[in-house]
Amino acid sequence: MQLKKLAAFLVVLAGLFGGASQAFAADPENTMVITLKDGDVVVALRPDLAPKHVAQIKKLVREGAYDNVVFHRVIDGFMAQTGDVQYGNAKKGYDASLAGTGGSKEPDLPAEFSKEKYVRGVVGMARSQNPNSANSQFFIMFAPAPSLNGQYTIVGTVEKGMELVDKIKKGDAADNGAVTDPDRMVKVRIAADKN
Repeated sequence: MQLKKLAAFLVVLAGLFGGASQAFAADPENTMVITLKDGDVVVALRPDLAPKHVAQIKKLVREGAYDNVVFHRVIDGFMAQTGDVQYGNAKKGYDASLAGTGGSKEPDLPAEFSKEKYVRGVVGMARSQNPNSANSQFFIMFAPAPSLNGQYTIVGTVEKGMELVDKIKKGDAADNGAVTDPDRMVKVRIAADKN
């Protein structure tokens, strides 16, 4: 009997100190899973920082809008950008000349800037010069970028699979990170959903 109690205690401890798996299990409703060619990237979404942005992302995920969308702009040592559901779908009329200029059928969002820092693994919303123009595109940081702090809405953090993000095909530095034959998000889902 004591052995069973000890085993149960160890399982609880593993859950408490399991790092990424803890975040994944802690709030499946606010956990986004991005399947890349090499495996799954787990993102803990942050509705506490950006409730409107996170709600829009989750809506688009649940519609399947992010499935097969490419990483159209990837700058080594900086970030990987994706989420152009209008022009970036690798299976539905992907247009390399327009990728990165589109959004979704949803309205643009008012900025939800925070005091959180742009460090490796942070997920932020892409936007135009207008701070209130974020829509569906987001980027994942390869490295810290203090110049982005307080300027772009943070929506989450990679909790597991950052080594897979590091493998995303990089773009041409001379062409602002534009990627020829880019990698894509094969499937994106919310962990709470069964599919």
